[in-house]
Order: sequence, then structure tokens, then C-alpha cells
Amino acid sequence: MISYLINKIFYAFITLLGVVTVIFFLFNILPGDPAKMMLGQNQTAEQVAAVKHKYGFDKPIGTQFLYYLNDLSPISFHSNTVNDYTHLSPNKYTATKLFTIGNTTTVLKAPYLRESFTKQGKKVTQVIGETIPNTFVLAVSAIVIAITLGIIFGIISALYKDTWIDKTIQILSTFGMSVPSFFSAILFAWLFGFVLHKFTNLEMTGSLYELDDFGEKMTIKWKNLILPAIVLGIRPLAVVIQLMRNSLLEVLNQDYIRTARAKGLSEFQVIKNHAVKNALNPVVTAISGWFASMLAGAVFVEYIFGWNGLGKEIVNALNTLDLPVITGAVLVIAIIFITINIFVDIMYAWLDPRVKLS
Repeated sequence: MISYLINKIFYAFITLLGVVTVIFFLFNILPGDPAKMMLGQNQTAEQVAAVKHKYGFDKPIGTQFLYYLNDLSPISFHSNTVNDYTHLSPNKYTATKLFTIGNTTTVLKAPYLRESFTKQGKKVTQVIGETIPNTFVLAVSAIVIAITLGIIFGIISALYKDTWIDKTIQILSTFGMSVPSFFSAILFAWLFGFVLHKFTNLEMTGSLYELDDFGEKMTIKWKNLILPAIVLGIRPLAVVIQLMRNSLLEVLNQDYIRTARAKGLSEFQVIKNHAVKNALNPVVTAISGWFASMLAGAVFVEYIFGWNGLGKEIVNALNTLDLPVITGAVLVIAIIFITINIFVDIMYAWLDPRVKLS
């Protein structure tokens, strides 16, 4: 287990380094001057030059990348020269000094994702911290819908193989996989939030927290979660149905299932105690990828439904070229994706004793 975790952490580090490298260079070649964006319309040439020097925008792109890696690294190096960009400032982040060699101080700190270009003085960690809980609630709700209904309909489809019930479920699941999330979001918002509003009492747009009618405090609007959660869960639901059906059919043909039946166990006991658990392996693996993908795939769903989550924040950051927010959000999603994959590998080994972690 220890060697497995060490290997996974090593490969996770390499993966994150690759993600940071691609995202940083990809978005830093886009047109636009971040210094002018930070200052707004009423800037002077001197102010623009000062901001570029402060944040290192006047340095070559390779040097800027090294500065960014230095900000991200828990152990970073800083020049004691006050005018240098890498000067350790308490306004930048809190750090513990480890030692000083010559003109360079080595510090221990939390990864620093810098400040938003468009939200003056607001750190990227604050922006992500305010939005990712809403995205997490949406993703968890969607995945719960997908797992619960997917396993149930998958079992039903397998037990009634080749009947009209099985064929109907297969057609609906295939249709669910083929429809893009943004199209489903538009359709559901229009149909249930506008056309059938009198019957559903659901809104076309809305987030988890909204101002009350008096505009005094934020209140939770759980009903705003229904439509985006269903839309986000449609595609993984279809995948779970297919995987559960095929996996269960394969398991039901195994020798130990025939042995269990020969011992006089009822079909319900065979399915519940022997078949379902082993049939869940491919479902667990698929769900891990889908859950992490939802954090990225929620971009369109959140934007269409007006859900104030990380996905909507990414769209806004792309519209304003807020590079620190874009890079930080993608990095956080990558970390979540890697963490979930490690957790799922461990769960996979628990579900199937034949699988060994190595």
C-alpha cells in the first residue's frame, strides 16, 4: 500500500506539472495585456509599467513560468532584494522562513495561485473557495442520481434481457449518452422552467444561494438544484445503466452464481448477496472519471442555469481573460481528478479481492 501511494503521488506530481505547463503557456499566448486589464480603463503608462514589473509581466515567458512554479511550490525561493518580483511580502502570502543562503531565502508555504486580474485584491484561492462548494453540491447530486437510478435500471434491464423493458431502457440510455449537456440544459430550462413553470414551480435560472425578497440575507434555494442536477446526471446515468447491465449479465453466467442457485438460494438473494457487488467494479471505475469530469463539464450547465459555481466562474474568467483564475481552476480540477482516481483504485481492490495494489 505504501509503495503504491508513493508511486501514485510521484505520477500525480508529473501530471500536475504537465497540466500547469500546458495551461500556462496556452493562455499566456492569448492576445491582451493583463496589466491593463488589472488597472482598468483609466491607466497611465507609468502605472502599466509598475504593474508589469510587480507581477513579472515584463520578463520573458520562460522566466514568468519559473516565477509561477515558485509560487505554486510549497518550498519556494525568494530574493531579499526589495525591488525584485520574488521579494517575500506578507501581502502576497504567509510563509515560514527555513534558511537564507546569500541573497536568497527559502520558505515553506501553502501553494499560492496569485490574484484575480478582474477582482481587484482578491486571491484566486478565495474565488475558487467561494464557488467550488456550489459545484461540488451540484456534482454530488448529479452523481447520486446517476448511480441510484443507473444501478436500479441496469439490474432491471439485465433481469429482463431482450424483453420490451430491456429494449426501452437501452434506447433511452443510448439517447441520453448522445445528447450534449448544453442542449439538455437549454431544453430542460425552457420546458420545465418556462413552459411548465406553473406546474413545476421551477425557475429557468438560479443558484443555491439567493437574496431573499427583502434583499437582506442569502437563503438556500434547493429547488434551483433540481434541473441542473438532473441535466448533469443524464449522461453518466446512461453510462451506468449500460455498464451495470452488461457487467451483471456477465457475472450471472459465472460458476459461483450457479453454485449459489444450486444451494437453494432465491434469485433475490443471489442477485443481492453475490452478483451485484462483483458487477459494481466497472461502474465504480466509470463513476470516478465521470465525477471528476463533472467539475469540468458543469461549465456549460452552470452557465445556462445561472448556477454560481466554479464552471460559471471559468466561463466569466475566459470572457475577461482572467488568467490566474483560469489556471487555478484547471489545476484544482486536475488535483481532484487525480485524488478521485487514487481513491477509486483502493475501492476497486476492496470490491474485488483479486485486484492487488502495486
